[in-house]
Amino acid sequence: MPAKNVVKEYVAEQYYHIYSRGINRQPVFRDEKDYAVFLSLLKRYLSRKQNASSWRRNYPWYGARVELISFCLMPNHFHLFIYQYDERAISGFMRALNTSYGMYFNKRYKRVGPLFQSHYKASRIENEAYLQHVTRYIHLNPQDWRNYSFSSLPYFMEQKKAEWLKPHRVMGLFKDKDYYLAFLEDYRSQKQDFDELKWELADN
Repeated sequence: MPAKNVVKEYVAEQYYHIYSRGINRQPVFRDEKDYAVFLSLLKRYLSRKQNASSWRRNYPWYGARVELISFCLMPNHFHLFIYQYDERAISGFMRALNTSYGMYFNKRYKRVGPLFQSHYKASRIENEAYLQHVTRYIHLNPQDWRNYSFSSLPYFMEQKKAEWLKPHRVMGLFKDKDYYLAFLEDYRSQKQDFDELKWELADN
């Protein structure tokens, strides 16, 4: 029987929670440079305009096909919350992202073989009422989530800006950033809904 969330039937104009973990649960981010490189790859593939390498070769571009709504990079895994405009966008985007980062990581640490465990996992979010709950699940991953540097929360709080990140789909559901922060802090008031969503999104 296939593992949960491995078999994916992608649909155009839908939301997906993407999850990928290091092989054997090993770290995929060892220091701040690793996090910075991964973020630079998100920018490369999701910016408003297509980027080119130093030898003028265009990189694959998904800025018009994928919207990254939120993310969290943890030492041995990462979460992305994505809206895709066409049914093939996520597959191409994740292939480019994981391949580029895996090549960087293997070269830097003089290793060979796959970096991530099997295929990334994806969960389709069909109920738009869950949108804010998905970002809460993602943002609450770190223990010290309020001060964590490698999630999209600082962008939601307007402490950082990036044109390749699109939090408006969720933040438009709140009066302002203070209401969203209160929503994160008050997750226990909706613990049942949160636990159901956590089961749906978890790596089982």
